[in-house]
Amino acid sequence: MKKILIIEDDQIVANVYRNKLTVEGYQTETAPDGETGLKVMRTFQPQLIILDLMLPAISGVDVIKEIRSEPDFAKVPVIVFSNTYLANLIQDAWRAGANKCLYKSNCTPKDVIEMVRTMIGDSGALRQAQPSTGDVVVSKPATLTAENDAEFQADLRKSFIENLPTTLYSLRSGMQTLVKAENEITRLKQVYELYRQVHSLNGNAGIAGLVQIAHMSSAVEALLKELYEKPKNINSSSIRTVAAAVDFLGFLFEKGTLPEKQDIPLSKILVVDDEAISRRAIVYALEKARLISVNVDSPEQALKLLTENEFDLVFLDVDMPGMTGFELCAKLRALPHHKETPVIFVTSLNDFDNRTSSTMAGGNDFIGKPFLFIELTVKALIHVMRAKLQSNRLNQ
Repeated sequence: MKKILIIEDDQIVANVYRNKLTVEGYQTETAPDGETGLKVMRTFQPQLIILDLMLPAISGVDVIKEIRSEPDFAKVPVIVFSNTYLANLIQDAWRAGANKCLYKSNCTPKDVIEMVRTMIGDSGALRQAQPSTGDVVVSKPATLTAENDAEFQADLRKSFIENLPTTLYSLRSGMQTLVKAENEITRLKQVYELYRQVHSLNGNAGIAGLVQIAHMSSAVEALLKELYEKPKNINSSSIRTVAAAVDFLGFLFEKGTLPEKQDIPLSKILVVDDEAISRRAIVYALEKARLISVNVDSPEQALKLLTENEFDLVFLDVDMPGMTGFELCAKLRALPHHKETPVIFVTSLNDFDNRTSSTMAGGNDFIGKPFLFIELTVKALIHVMRAKLQSNRLNQ
């Protein structure tokens, strides 16, 4: 019987994969962190390791480096779980010696089992022996079919949905603590606590097949991770974005749990900024979420595009020559097909608090620059996904 070690700090996720792999005939052990995982590896001697890169204390990348440094495990296949928005972390994992990568936000138990079979064999189960006198016959477990995988995932989804009110309460409480934090140490600690909660949410939503919740929480997880690693970026703009994301997750918990409503919406976004570097930064951040955008440097050109085309979201620089972002927003609101289009103003961080406390001039949100790429990605996803879900509901 082939052995598999799962190093995963989320006990629910670890148990789901352990149970499914055991049913498939693999001998499976779990470990809640990297240090424990390395100890179990040395005694358990697995033929394959499944590893979450987002581990507490010792990172998943450092665990891979340690695995590869030990001769007995230098060639043991390692499958890693990661976040689609953490490309640099994934690259580090490849360089450290990972063999395959799966994304938690869109990975099912069936995907994991198929990957395991590909890497170490069709099944870890003992083959049924030819019966003879005194033989003990061990039956090979039934393989995971599409039907029983769907049934299993439906059970997971039901359990996940039942726990959503508790999850939301915890997230909102954590957000309130962050907003009220009076010093940097408390603020940083709370960012980490929120990060771990959203990390768990991402994994659980993924295995439950709730793609929209998993996709959104994946982006928020990446934002919180970056804020924790770079505390200087914890400011009024990024905190406002995290708060909006927690609020939107609550909206998704109510509106985005039906299995037939799990597609990530396709969107077309207009970016208007007279500064070339700022435009490129916004476009790059949108590309991280595979959001299509058109960018222009002239408010007049933007108004022409808005008159002739429909967009799902508009980013407007506030201070532009000839026409301010506020003025352009007022004009686009006069266009019949853009009365409800979400508009996000982009302003300098120094002016952020003054801008947000004043009139929105028809806009929906602000973001302060310089901004983190992932912060803008999260902001865009909130508005695009909310608008699409509300539009779908109105059309039903």
